Amino acid sequence: LSGKDPSKVDRSAAYMARYIAKNLVAAGACERVTIQISYAIAGIRPVALMIDCHGTEKVEIDAIHRAVTELFNLSPAGIIETLNLLRPIYKKYASYGHFGREESQCSWELVDRIGDIKKALNL
Repeated sequence: LSGKDPSKVDRSAAYMARYIAKNLVAAGACERVTIQISYAIAGIRPVALMIDCHGTEKVEIDAIHRAVTELFNLSPAGIIETLNLLRPIYKKYASYGHFGREESQCSWELVDRIGDIKKALNL
């Protein structure tokens, strides 16, 4: 990820997938989840969104999919805005990875959408 700036969707979408996954688990929608987001070149919306809860989902997987598409702006610009990715914070993440960090600058590690997810899924 370190070789790309946040305007490159392969970098920003990886952060967004992490953010969504952490929030789904924290909200109790599932115990485990893998999220895959695919984009076409110059596309403003994903061409595919795959959510796999590995059988741990507490509600129908279709409901989780709908909630994610309704609650999270998955356009490249929406991801950048949601996670505030244009800040110059990335140099220190070139070592020891981008995920699993506890620094406050790691917006993709926040679990701040729990209430929204619970409401959308009636949890």
